[in-house]
Amino acid sequence: MRSGRASQPGTAAGSPGVAARPAQRGVGVALVAVSAASFGTLAIFARIAYRAGGEPVAVLTARFLIAGAVLVALMVAGRHPWPRGRTLGGLVALGGIGYVGQSLTFFTALTLASAGLVSLLLYLFPAVVLVASVLFLGERLTPAKVAALVLAVTGSALTIGAAGGGRPLGIVLGVASALLYSGYILLSSRLIPSAGAVPATAVIICTAAVVYTGIAAVIRPAFPGGAAGALALLGLALVATVLAVVTFFAGMARLGPSDTSTVSTLEPVVTVVLAALVLRETVTAGQIAGGFLILAAVLVLARVRS
Repeated sequence: MRSGRASQPGTAAGSPGVAARPAQRGVGVALVAVSAASFGTLAIFARIAYRAGGEPVAVLTARFLIAGAVLVALMVAGRHPWPRGRTLGGLVALGGIGYVGQSLTFFTALTLASAGLVSLLLYLFPAVVLVASVLFLGERLTPAKVAALVLAVTGSALTIGAAGGGRPLGIVLGVASALLYSGYILLSSRLIPSAGAVPATAVIICTAAVVYTGIAAVIRPAFPGGAAGALALLGLALVATVLAVVTFFAGMARLGPSDTSTVSTLEPVVTVVLAALVLRETVTAGQIAGGFLILAAVLVLARVRS
């Protein structure tokens, strides 16, 4: 997005409860689809970084430091104004508490429960966001949105595959990760219209970088080495962070939080495809069926007129 500015409060694109023009909805769906595809590369780059000797906190620290530096450069080059006042405070809280909290609970849950179960618990977030948007943000619940949500959640379950088991603490942390991500989406949907996609992303990512740098300074984790490790960190920072978050916020300014969450379920489809192409993992018939269900959900939302 060249301008980096989201719609202003009171416009159709900036208010979840107000109808967006069909053209704006189409752009919004496309932006969130790009975001989901970018986030879908995260697991692939992370696994490459781990194979290169990196530990989770080190990988996350490098990811946010590199992304933060790129976003600051974009702010300067594009002469974007930095958010101020309550908007700035809210974005700092989203970065330091929401983003860091969600990533820590998710990665910790992965050590206590199977990856399939933790991923399934995370993908409760579209349902949570939809219910919260209806209850608290005045969004109208329509049959098309409910149908798209059911298709997306079912497709996510099929795409992720067998859930497996885990310790009770791992399950609790998995649910906490979904709830934190839901709150992050809902709160950011209220802040992005006044801040803009690029400035909001810059503040959130830079705040997360500061927090993770502090954590890394205490526990001294191992960073990935070699060319593969460096390329993985660049991919995590540029594709799975800068591109992913900026397009997510820009799309949400046009769609609202609930539809954005539903379209975001494209992410596991991209991860499965890339895992097959890059990591030579097997793709099952169930995963293919799940991908088609998620694509159907995205098409339903693309044709909806709020």
